[in-house]
Amino acid sequence: MSEEAYEKKVLDRFSDALISFLVKVITLFRKDWYRRNRSRVEEWRLMLYALNRSPIGIAGLILGMSFIVVGIIGPIIAPHSYDFSFIMATGQYKKYFLAPPGTDGALLGTDDLGRDLLSQMLYGARISLVVTALVLPVGIAIGIMLGLISGYYGGIVDEFIMRVTDMFLAFPGLILALALSAALTDRMAMAIANNPYLTGLVSFVFAVKPNDALNMAQTLSIVVALWIVWWPGYARFTRGLTLQEKNNVYVEAAKALSMSSVGIMTKHILPNIIGPLLVLMTLDVGNVILVEAGLSFLFGAQMKIPDWGAIVQHGSQYLVNGAWWLVMIPGLAILISVLGWNLFGDTLRDILDPRTRRSIEFKVKKRKRGEEVTQE
Repeated sequence: MSEEAYEKKVLDRFSDALISFLVKVITLFRKDWYRRNRSRVEEWRLMLYALNRSPIGIAGLILGMSFIVVGIIGPIIAPHSYDFSFIMATGQYKKYFLAPPGTDGALLGTDDLGRDLLSQMLYGARISLVVTALVLPVGIAIGIMLGLISGYYGGIVDEFIMRVTDMFLAFPGLILALALSAALTDRMAMAIANNPYLTGLVSFVFAVKPNDALNMAQTLSIVVALWIVWWPGYARFTRGLTLQEKNNVYVEAAKALSMSSVGIMTKHILPNIIGPLLVLMTLDVGNVILVEAGLSFLFGAQMKIPDWGAIVQHGSQYLVNGAWWLVMIPGLAILISVLGWNLFGDTLRDILDPRTRRSIEFKVKKRKRGEEVTQE
């Protein structure tokens, strides 16, 4: 009987190199790690092989990574500052007032103030990226921690945490975030105005001018509001997964060895439920981008920064003038970013589930003995 092996593609070789690099980095700090985790490394390898055979997953990963890269380097490669005006610089009002894409010097056109839309979009990518990077870790950490505690301990602890969670889930998330961000804006503005170090940090992180740091108060209030509304979904989801895992044999064995409850939750239960959580996290990257853009759209008249939602809100006033690019281009940027993370998250769900991963993992097989190659 012939033995089957994996027929590697170009991306598979790149995946092997990536896994080898990660193993070398880890073993620099933990010498015996690879010997004890050989099967885990092989599992990672097979997951990447499965991803390489999913065109939708690869497309989603490329779009998602493009959002991250543009968010990081966007302000660096932007041809102008976000507040640069061709009208002020050249004095040519008629040429640069709502100039269409392709106008000399303005690849994506200008708005009513003669500001370069391409530069605004690149700066806006940084703002969306930073908001996402601030919201998800905090919201996820709170939700997972409360979900683990609720599911593991049960009883009155479970009842209390879940009833508080139900209170938050009873309100539509967008409306609650809207109310909270509106209430927090003035306090956030005062904090920025009274703290020069915070002003400098906001200016650096969001790539805005120090004079405009105060205008980031609305965005920061949105971040805090999303912290408050984002954790309940993770708390309920984590609780359900924890209830499934806490009665398994390995948990009982850990209890018999007198391991602490915190150790059981963090070292045994959490690693076994991290797969579904990773899928939810990936999908939520797109959700945060969309919700933040929606809130920025609603607050657009008050915001003087190049946030994608605010650009759409400002540009919508000039649709009657035929300035479609002020809405279409930032709208497409939001659409592509959200779509990319959703596509990648959907593929990641299939990859992390061994039952569905096998259907894409071995689409190409090669027999070690014999010349026949079978395609599945």
